[in-house]
Amino acid sequence: MAELLYTIKANTPKDEVIRLLREHPEIKFVSLVGIDLAGNDTDEKIPVRIFIKDIDEFYSGRAVQTDGSSVVLPGIATLNNAKVDMPVDPTVNWFVDYNFEHYDTVTNNPVGTLRIPGFLIHEGKRVDSRAVLTDTLVHVKRELVNLFHKHPAIDGLDVSGSEIIDIVFTSATELEFWVKTPLEEASVEEMSAAEIMQEQYWERTHGAVRCALEQSIIELDKYGLQVEMGHKEVGGLKAQIDESGHLTHVCEQLEIDWKFADAVQAADNEIVVRTVVKEIFRANGLEVTFKAKPMIGLAGNGEHTHIGLAAKTADGKVHNLFAAKNPAEDYMSAAGYGALMGLLKNYEVINPFVSATNDSLNRLKPGFEAPVCIVTSLGNTPQIPARNRTILVSVIRDLENPMATRFELRSCNPYTNIYLVLAASYSAILDGIKMAVNHTTGELLAELSKEAGQTGFYLERDRAYRSERDVFEDYTQAERDKLFGKPPATVWENMEALSLYPDKVAVISGGGALQERIINAFREGALLRWKTELISRILPELRGTVRKAKKIEAAFVTDLDAYNWNKIFQLRSELAKDSIDEKSLFTRLINALNAGEYERASRLQVTIYDKIEELKALYDAYEKNII
Repeated sequence: MAELLYTIKANTPKDEVIRLLREHPEIKFVSLVGIDLAGNDTDEKIPVRIFIKDIDEFYSGRAVQTDGSSVVLPGIATLNNAKVDMPVDPTVNWFVDYNFEHYDTVTNNPVGTLRIPGFLIHEGKRVDSRAVLTDTLVHVKRELVNLFHKHPAIDGLDVSGSEIIDIVFTSATELEFWVKTPLEEASVEEMSAAEIMQEQYWERTHGAVRCALEQSIIELDKYGLQVEMGHKEVGGLKAQIDESGHLTHVCEQLEIDWKFADAVQAADNEIVVRTVVKEIFRANGLEVTFKAKPMIGLAGNGEHTHIGLAAKTADGKVHNLFAAKNPAEDYMSAAGYGALMGLLKNYEVINPFVSATNDSLNRLKPGFEAPVCIVTSLGNTPQIPARNRTILVSVIRDLENPMATRFELRSCNPYTNIYLVLAASYSAILDGIKMAVNHTTGELLAELSKEAGQTGFYLERDRAYRSERDVFEDYTQAERDKLFGKPPATVWENMEALSLYPDKVAVISGGGALQERIINAFREGALLRWKTELISRILPELRGTVRKAKKIEAAFVTDLDAYNWNKIFQLRSELAKDSIDEKSLFTRLINALNAGEYERASRLQVTIYDKIEELKALYDAYEKNII
């Protein structure tokens, strides 16, 4: 097998692209990758010969169109105005997706598809997630350069603002996922015990899981992603060995991390990693899920998103804008403090893009190292960087390496639309830096550290934004809600923030890319998926849970058994049994959703979830007492 081509580097000239494709006839297809507002990536099979012949048309967007009804652009591409053009993006890396189950008989190589990131254009305007991020960064870069030139003396920064000629946006994501043997179910109770006892975290992998993890790391490095680590996460249990020596009942959680990149490239890289990981594990007979909360009661899949910001000067040097000139004396520069406060202050309108599904909000529950509060931690002194895992935004610092200073947004999951999250985040960061250039690091540290009820010059009076304590253990839920804001419980509550905080929406949309019609389209699509999933997937699944909670016939029944069963029976009826005069919670939720009464539906969803958990706990106690 000849050496395969895995990547065509950013800004490769057209004639060089054609030469590479002709040198690699195993690459049979081209696929344009547009990212809609739900984060879905398009895929199609266009013969390479057509791409080579019409390459100028592909660059201009005239070669490929899609029906707007086939991608998530609600309110933008309608049925009577659906044409969407798809130009390629030559400024990022293009990746070759190889099918190792289909070999080219001439070259004896696997058939490849060149996946080319692109944009979605409707009526002459770019309307996709990649475009929102790309255009936002252009705006933020221009604003920051102008700002630093007007305010050259930024406190705590190791460079004068007048020397800055360019801005560098860096990002990276960490991918967690569950892997299991197909069609096998493991005990949630057993895995929960394994999590509490930390029996799996960083354990040695075995068998097919080990092979797939090693193969994934090797394969991703061929794409130039520079994988830094692959390891077992907190969730899972020990597999069993069958008579032939193969592992069965595999169910465990893994994580893969790779090197940071430019923000747009980092978001593109994530799609490549998910694709490669899923295909390699499937080839090893294993299922992979990137769902945020595939099993209720167990650790979910996070995707901690690292956000960095640097400046270039005319001498070619790169300076971290977040890092303090003297890191042993201060946590960050004034720009760093401002950026962090901008992120925290405006997070209510960033959160809808982070968590837009029922699944994502199921993950954000206290007790599973998933952040639920808008709060950060700096550490007790600048000499000792914080590593508080209970907060929303971590400040990652290395006193020996100022370039490593960055923020870690811990709320994202593998299906978060990272393009939109980064666009909103960098816009919020810009807002905070605009405020910070007029203040000293001491003033900014005091503002970030203020107590709830204390009036500040930027942050909200009734909120606290910094805590060095364990947010889950050291505060009650009521205290958390009061100090850091009550987190949304449903998709509807999360999307309502886009209506409740117009001033904050103005901040993230200030660059013109994340504009009102994009935000409205995103919100409309998220609510449609919320409604559809509740009616067609979640409620049927919950109905099955109710039906399984059946009375157990036993010769020996105690008063406790009778008491528990009576409560179970009442809960089952309240949840799922209609009468002529009174409808069940399930029916009331369906009716509210179909009537567009989303606020009422949201309250009913919360009530149903609480009662389902009560039912499961009661039935578990009831079942265990039957002998």
